Amino acid sequence: AATKLASAEKLMYFCTDQLGLEQDFEQKQMPDGKLLVDGFLLCIDVSRGMNRNFDDQLKFVSNLYNQLAKTKKPIVVVLTKCDEGVERYIRDAHTFALSKKNLQVVETSARSNVNIDLAFSTLVQLIDKSRGKTKIIPYFEALKQQSQQIAAAKDKYEWLVSRIVKNHNETWSNVSRKMQSSPEYQDYVYLEGTQKAKKLFLQHVHRLKQEHIERRRKMYLAVLPQAFEALIPDLDEIDHLSYVKVEKLLETKPDFLKWFIVLEETPWDATSHIDNMENERIPFDLMETQPAEQLYEAHLEKLRNERKRAEMRRAFKENLETSPFITPGKPWEEARSFIMNEDFYMWLEESIYMDIYSKHQKQIIEKAKEEFQELLLEYSELFYELELDAKPSKEKMGVIQDVLGEEQRFKALQKLQAERDALILKHIHFVYHPTKETCPSCPVCVDSKIEHLISSRFIRPSERNQKNLHSDSNIDRINLVILGKDGLARELANEIRALCTNDDKYVIEGKMYELSLRPIEGNVRLPVNSFQTPTFQPHGCLCLYNSKESLSYVVESIEKSRESTVGRRDNHLVHLPLTLILVNKRGDTSGETLHSLIQQGQQIASKLQCVFLDPASAGIGYGRNINEKQISQVLKGLLDSKRNLNLVSSTSSIKDLADVDLRIVMCLMCGDPFNADDILLPILQSQ
Repeated sequence: AATKLASAEKLMYFCTDQLGLEQDFEQKQMPDGKLLVDGFLLCIDVSRGMNRNFDDQLKFVSNLYNQLAKTKKPIVVVLTKCDEGVERYIRDAHTFALSKKNLQVVETSARSNVNIDLAFSTLVQLIDKSRGKTKIIPYFEALKQQSQQIAAAKDKYEWLVSRIVKNHNETWSNVSRKMQSSPEYQDYVYLEGTQKAKKLFLQHVHRLKQEHIERRRKMYLAVLPQAFEALIPDLDEIDHLSYVKVEKLLETKPDFLKWFIVLEETPWDATSHIDNMENERIPFDLMETQPAEQLYEAHLEKLRNERKRAEMRRAFKENLETSPFITPGKPWEEARSFIMNEDFYMWLEESIYMDIYSKHQKQIIEKAKEEFQELLLEYSELFYELELDAKPSKEKMGVIQDVLGEEQRFKALQKLQAERDALILKHIHFVYHPTKETCPSCPVCVDSKIEHLISSRFIRPSERNQKNLHSDSNIDRINLVILGKDGLARELANEIRALCTNDDKYVIEGKMYELSLRPIEGNVRLPVNSFQTPTFQPHGCLCLYNSKESLSYVVESIEKSRESTVGRRDNHLVHLPLTLILVNKRGDTSGETLHSLIQQGQQIASKLQCVFLDPASAGIGYGRNINEKQISQVLKGLLDSKRNLNLVSSTSSIKDLADVDLRIVMCLMCGDPFNADDILLPILQSQ
């Protein structure tokens, strides 16, 4: 209770915790001379102490207070260890303070740093009355405020750490030095201390390390299925093995070290391998983990499922080949109920079966067509009495179908009547025009193979020098636009195609040309109806009409087409060869006459400066479409126009390739396999 102290060269803030460790703490010495005491903090321990009676402590404090009161100095009662305080002790201490001239009481906890500053500032205010009165806050309220303050400081400090520390290999000494001047670091260290700041740093670094390891683990597990597919793709090799034996099998594979690395130290995530970013191979001890084993089981199941799906494909294919219900041209919707079962649906999607069915249909259709062609050859006498234009009447077609109707090869194409009729028409055309171009076996026709052999083996020296002159890709091609309304263009295009070979080639004066047709029946200003496209450059146009309306459509379309190319560099459509044709008129509901249609067509042809064809000029009666003679006449005119425009250069015929008098009699059916070299080369060499 003394108010004057003399303690020269003694350390201030001395406590038993510093004994023997004085050099580890901040050292401040007491001032020289006498030290005057201006006030007292009277401390009462309100915790439950060992071998200590609180009532005895209170009696001691009461006697101490009596001594302090004699000094007339300000006194503040401080309740310590409130973080472990007993409620009765706290209540008795407050009662004691009230009984002693209403002393001010501050509830504190030094360990939690709650209200420590408040105790001293309260005493200072009592000593210096000029200072503002300090508000005393109860312990639990102060603890709540401090907890909020610490939480806010902790959040800011953790944000600072996360911003500065990006690598799990950072050390506390380096990072703390970087953060020394940051207010977030200073505030948290002031409230919680350096050790807690370091602890949060270590937690953050540990979290970074675990995230890094997890990323590496996910990368390895993502690559592991690829390693299984590369090293053990064969189900028969691993289906009977245990997981341990599979691991041993992997080590025997030649490419094992391409996918895996065997570490001297394990586990891999506790070694420096986690920081070896250049080596992306999988640590082999990862195979001992549950996720790796699960991925192997998934790989095994995948191989088993693939085998089962392959078996289902084969079973489905065999089902198609053996089922009597699957006939050429039968739609999938009709065939599905006959060939599908629950097992098929369980293993594969219906789209896969549809694809297999589509390929099977293509095969059986081709086979059915070949067999039907053989049938037509066997009944050649049916086609001998037709007219020279090779267009059978409906009655004759009916007779042909009646005769062939009982044949199974005819019935096989029952679902493909249109294609069957087209084959009949092509066969009739072959009967009356038996050339290699119209041969049903084209391009394996014997004539074609012989000519190809001769041309490839015996070439004149002069022709070798001229070889590059005949390499124009457009030299044997005719691009023809067919313009007509209400189905006229499509109908004529189909008739022309019926006269072509299987690969759309047409014979003019004994020479074969590739014929490309573009029927147009709509607005020519639309891209879909344009005369020319990036892949189609027209050489001529057939303009069809059978009425005043269809003639007007032709005129408007030609004018629109010419207008669209005015001013353009490629305006050759202005000079495109045109042929205006009056074709079959199905019924005369408008009262127009043949004479008036011909007269109108002639006027338009004169206006458009094009060729005009009418039924009378062709020698056929009104009511019939354009015939093969007219088509050949038109195409020949187009070829002449192409030559005049230097779009086509002359080509040499195979007949001019050798000056040999070669006569060979061969009894070979077209399409039969034979080695042409063995047959022809000895004859040619002898010549």
